[in-house]
Amino acid sequence: MRDLSSLPVVSRLLGWRSQASGLGWWTLVLLGCFAWVYSALAVGQLPLNLGLQVACWVLVALVASYFPIKIARTEQTFSAASVFTTLVLLMHGPAAATLAASAEVLGTLRRTPQPWHRVVTQGLLASLAMYLCGSLVHASLPSLRASTQSPVAALLMAAMMLSSVAHVLSCGLRSAAQRMWADEPLQTSDLLHGFGWAGIAHAVTGALGGILYNELERSGVAVVLASGLIVALLFTTLHFFTLQQESDDAVRQAAAEALEREAELAASIARERAAAQKARHLRELELSERRFHSAFTHASIGMALMAFDGSIRQANPALHGLLGMAPPDLEGRGFREFVHPGDLQGLQVAIHKVALRESEATSLELRCRDAQGQDVWTGLHASLFSEPGTNEQCFILQIQDISARRRAETALHHRAFHDPLTGLANRDRFNELLAMALQRTDEHLEYRFAVLFLDFDRFKVINDSKGHAAGDEFLVQVSRRLQGCLRAGDALARLGGDEFAILAGNLPHDTDAVRLAERLLEALQEPLQLTGLEWSASASIGITFSSMGYKAPEDMLRDADIAMYRAKNDGKARYALFDVSLHTEASNRLRLENDLRHALHGGSGLSVAYQPLFELDTGRLKGFEALARWDHPELGPVSPCTFIPVAEDSGLVVQLTDFVLEQACRDLHHWQQVDPVFAELTMNVNIAAKDVSQGELVPRVTHALGRHGVQARHLTIELTENILMTQLSHSIGMLEELRELGVGLSVDDFGTGYSSLSHLSTLPIDSLKIDMSFVHQLRIGSSEAAVIRAIVLLGRSLGKQVVAEGIETLEQAEQLRDLGCDTGQGFHLSRPLPGTTVPALLEAQRITQTTASRGDSAATAAHVIH
Repeated sequence: MRDLSSLPVVSRLLGWRSQASGLGWWTLVLLGCFAWVYSALAVGQLPLNLGLQVACWVLVALVASYFPIKIARTEQTFSAASVFTTLVLLMHGPAAATLAASAEVLGTLRRTPQPWHRVVTQGLLASLAMYLCGSLVHASLPSLRASTQSPVAALLMAAMMLSSVAHVLSCGLRSAAQRMWADEPLQTSDLLHGFGWAGIAHAVTGALGGILYNELERSGVAVVLASGLIVALLFTTLHFFTLQQESDDAVRQAAAEALEREAELAASIARERAAAQKARHLRELELSERRFHSAFTHASIGMALMAFDGSIRQANPALHGLLGMAPPDLEGRGFREFVHPGDLQGLQVAIHKVALRESEATSLELRCRDAQGQDVWTGLHASLFSEPGTNEQCFILQIQDISARRRAETALHHRAFHDPLTGLANRDRFNELLAMALQRTDEHLEYRFAVLFLDFDRFKVINDSKGHAAGDEFLVQVSRRLQGCLRAGDALARLGGDEFAILAGNLPHDTDAVRLAERLLEALQEPLQLTGLEWSASASIGITFSSMGYKAPEDMLRDADIAMYRAKNDGKARYALFDVSLHTEASNRLRLENDLRHALHGGSGLSVAYQPLFELDTGRLKGFEALARWDHPELGPVSPCTFIPVAEDSGLVVQLTDFVLEQACRDLHHWQQVDPVFAELTMNVNIAAKDVSQGELVPRVTHALGRHGVQARHLTIELTENILMTQLSHSIGMLEELRELGVGLSVDDFGTGYSSLSHLSTLPIDSLKIDMSFVHQLRIGSSEAAVIRAIVLLGRSLGKQVVAEGIETLEQAEQLRDLGCDTGQGFHLSRPLPGTTVPALLEAQRITQTTASRGDSAATAAHVIH
């Protein structure tokens, strides 16, 4: 068996170097054993319920000791176990407190690895310290509380003294025991080891225990348990907080140490690098001259060293090639001899700034003269330079041929400010020229000029019928013809599409601009040759003058544009002069456009009027034509001849068509339900050119019909003859879709356009609507009567229905009926009616048709016509 005396602890217990140390150590340990055993026996004699209470409090102290709070920058700790130890002393006496104190020390020590004899020893010494202090406090507390006016204060003071003194005594006894164990002499400082922050902290925990005991006496166990739980949570939180702080401190310490090591390593590396760099620098200085001369000699751009007096010291082969000179012809001469005189001053100013060190370097573009006297565009960069091995400074010039780039920039500039098709100035360039002309009028009041704005009247017809290639050729030819009419100094520009502008400068009189416009119109009368055919060209011209006091180019161009539209509205192929009234008219038109847009987006004022269509032979109501009406909130009723062109020019006509289409289908469905007699009423709705070109007409019509429950055969779409033919390529497919849907199609204003018989025979058209201009002049035996008879015969031969509009007299109605016209409309038959008055017309028609059904149809027709 192994000899137990060989164990370090056993051998230590069996033999001491100092007899006093061994005696002292055994004395302290035996006293601690006595205190602990005595306390255990005393608690064991308590009633069962009190014994269980003590056991619970001891367990609480043990658990609380596992969550100590470390005091910063010390090795001392405290925990909530001190609170419960003090509470146990006040509740159950020193014996119970002794067991709780030993449990607190054991729990604290077992958290870290400790020799077993040290754990036992410190637990017994803590028991001894608590027993001595607890017995003293427990014995003196009743008299202390009785002798003072504030028993609670006395209780708290006693609890604080108990906890702090017990801690100090425990620390002193444990330090003394450790010295005895190590055979070291005792030190007075061992007794003071417990003082400081740890002593204060234990005084606070003692006070907390006294407070809990006071609450126990006042409120009972339940409050104490709740308060104890709060104290435990508080100390537990502080425990984990201090643990986190310790962890953070350790991380920071490790980081600081790592930084110190890195700094030392970096300093060592820096020293090594400095030494290596110094050696490398010496080698580089030796090679720098060779590298410079090699780079100078073999550079792809021209380089030269120039002295402060401007003479060329040395030039590389690239510069010799750039200027076409051999080295003897170049070196030693002044560089200014090879610079264009127009660029010499700029070069001297730039070089002077570098010489005075106002700038480190300079870069500029200039023209150099080569050996043949030709100008070469170059980019020059100059800076100060010191040759290796000398302190004397000079200029180093880098000269690069940029002729190709300058040519490309000139070409790009021309493209940016000129029209690629005609080669004329574009809108941006024209605005620049116009701005310069306006500035000149400010500087020289006698300077006068004019702007002419041209728009060709039939360009769209050429483009749509012959294609874009023919349209482009047209623009090229007319631009040449216009240029032939200009004076020297006038500027012609193509603004876009078929719009051109002329800046007629330095006019002696405003009438000179008018004579120029007359020359242009006259020149355009000569036909053009396009795709083997002759085409006549005409233009509408607007003119405005600088004497109007313009400040901005866009204002002057705008007013010339306004005057051009006046010329176009007055009949085209003419010119118009701008005046203030035209600007007012344009402003009013813009206001109407904005107000119309507001009305279409939910504003009030728009409505639909319905002009009835009658069978001329029977007088029966066939249907209605839906007409847009606008009652402006400030201007009152606005004529359709005014607001419909505004809608077409602004693009609002599509929304206007949808408004009329929706309202007309809604009202038609309602009127068809009034009486079975009206179940076959029809509705005619006009569409515009944009409705056709947009390509969404069929879905819009389908949506309106489906939404209001109207059959497709009861709706007729009217489009003018000109719209039909100019949009023929876009409209044919759409017309076929509408025909397949069942919607009727009618050609409005027939006879005023240029449709061909071949188109009319193949297009899916149901009816022809004779233009009112023929009906107004209708007389027996007149040419208008012959035209109408021809249209009726044409319609019958093609299987089309013929409708006459604009019937204003009885004679017109009777003659149209005699000519075989099927249907008519006009003020004589009925004016356009608001939707609210149509029911009265329907009631009258119902009575009339009831009479007709009894066999008096001729009288009924005569009644309607009259």
